[in-house]
Amino acid sequence: MWKYKVVSPEEVLSKIEPGMAIFLGTGMAEPRTLVKHLMASEEPNLQDLELIQLVSIGDTIPIDERYSRKFRLKTFFSGWIASEAISAGRVDLIPSRFSRIPGLFKSGAIHIDATFIQISPPDENGYACLLGVDVERQAMEAANLVVGEVNANAPRIMGDTLVHMDEFNYFVESTEPPLYIPRWPLEDIFLKIAANIANVIEDGSCISLGIGPLYEALAVQLATKKHLGVHSPFFTDALMDLIKSGAVTNRRKGVFCGKSSASYLLGSEKMMQWLDNNPLVEFQPEDVITDPKVIGSNDRMIAILPARKIDLTGNVALHAGKGDVTAGPGNVQELFMGAALSKKGRTIFGLPSRNRKGMSNIVISVDNLPFQFTNRESMDLIVTEYGVAYLMGKTMRERAQALIDIAHPDDRAQLVRQAKEAKLIYADQIYFPESGALYPSKVCSSHEFKDGLKVCFRPIKPSDEDMMRLLFYRFSDQAVYSRYFTSIKTMPHKKMQEYVNVNYHLVMSIVGIVEISGTEKIIAEARYARTKQDTFADTAFIVDEEYHSKGIASYLFELLIRTAREEGIQGFTADVLATNKAMLKVYEKSPFPVQTVLSRGIYELTIPFTPLSELKERD
Repeated sequence: MWKYKVVSPEEVLSKIEPGMAIFLGTGMAEPRTLVKHLMASEEPNLQDLELIQLVSIGDTIPIDERYSRKFRLKTFFSGWIASEAISAGRVDLIPSRFSRIPGLFKSGAIHIDATFIQISPPDENGYACLLGVDVERQAMEAANLVVGEVNANAPRIMGDTLVHMDEFNYFVESTEPPLYIPRWPLEDIFLKIAANIANVIEDGSCISLGIGPLYEALAVQLATKKHLGVHSPFFTDALMDLIKSGAVTNRRKGVFCGKSSASYLLGSEKMMQWLDNNPLVEFQPEDVITDPKVIGSNDRMIAILPARKIDLTGNVALHAGKGDVTAGPGNVQELFMGAALSKKGRTIFGLPSRNRKGMSNIVISVDNLPFQFTNRESMDLIVTEYGVAYLMGKTMRERAQALIDIAHPDDRAQLVRQAKEAKLIYADQIYFPESGALYPSKVCSSHEFKDGLKVCFRPIKPSDEDMMRLLFYRFSDQAVYSRYFTSIKTMPHKKMQEYVNVNYHLVMSIVGIVEISGTEKIIAEARYARTKQDTFADTAFIVDEEYHSKGIASYLFELLIRTAREEGIQGFTADVLATNKAMLKVYEKSPFPVQTVLSRGIYELTIPFTPLSELKERD
């Protein structure tokens, strides 16, 4: 039915007049055959053209000086390959929130004379599928000349994608393969970052992913989650893998329930084949997918974004340049707002602690960097391979300390000095340079206790000072006396910072943390301490009274034993008040014999460890 509208690329280009504005599809929708002929043609009518493309991803539109007389490219995104050309003045950038772009075409604010897009072959009823539903429909309605490049290898994707042959003036049969995007290799550092991100994402969350090494790693680390939803501007191979893993059901989404929803199609040939007539994925226009109100309709909406640099106040410098298409200010702003509108939603920025040149990605200021996203008042989480910094509700001093704690260990001393000079942290802030390198991250774990209480455990950090101080002031006088054997009324900065800055070879302090309304709260701590000469270590525990009788202290005791034995410690000692029955019961659960001596109302406990080899045989 549609073949009578098929013409050659040369005939289509003959309809173009100097000065016309031509809209080109993005990604899979880029009409590579038409663009290739446009670039190669020397016809005099193809001069002073305006090419409009949302993102310049493909390799068929050269943006160097040779083509300046033929056309000028306008784009809404500076990433991938266009950023250098924009900086050099050869390409025009239109700053805009993504959800507003379709309205610019509808209203005529951006004029279009012709629309060239790639589509799937029409079926027996004359219906083809759009391969990009971001603004293609609005561009078709705005143009007087609409040309569909029919690609036999294009998938028929589901959603708001159907277009009839009568909506096109001409068809051109593609001689070029579709634009396939190669996958990023899995890198250890991004797997660590992704693992830290996955630890703070709950089952039933709705996620938004993009393209790049962070997202490839997330597809691996999120595969064990349950009932995830997908509402994302971009659909990629990483999301395909995640859906195939069984982690995504989309049953708890507020919009497009039961389906993954996206607008752009960017990926490999394998992904395109998987999407062909696949009802699991719903493609919708950009003003729907990126509308903050629509995004926020999904509970637990998690916007996961890559960052280039983070400063100690929480300001972000976004990526720019080749290969980047997911972290432009317009895109970030809408995902950020959508997550903020979502019930229990949050935004997570992930980045390596250092760039590939070995320079710190956590800095004192990003003021001299381009593509800043300065919304520190609403920042949630920053994640590196060294952990998670919770920023919401934190003071400038607290967030600076939290960010220093997830910087590369070799960069922390300098960041502490810079933060002191900038008066971001205490002038007398203690920092042990060796503590970062010694931090025993292998101790980190989580456990679900009675009534579904999830507690995360990790070694104490310098940034825990304020949370530990708050824990102290929640204790009753009796609890303080049981822990310290004396009446203590205050815990000032000087004393508390000495407590949280530890030499992990000699002191191990493990804190138990719960998350409440997107912020951390320390509810328990256990530690052992020894001198260099000691073969036994002295122990002490404290648990927030609100969380007693849940088994937290016993779990901490097991963690301490395991860690101590790996460090070569031969046993524990402890002093426990005879009236502290709860703590005595914890020690009685020891897998090793407990020797007790009662003296003046205090039990002196000694717990020698069995050699590790014997314990393994017993297990």
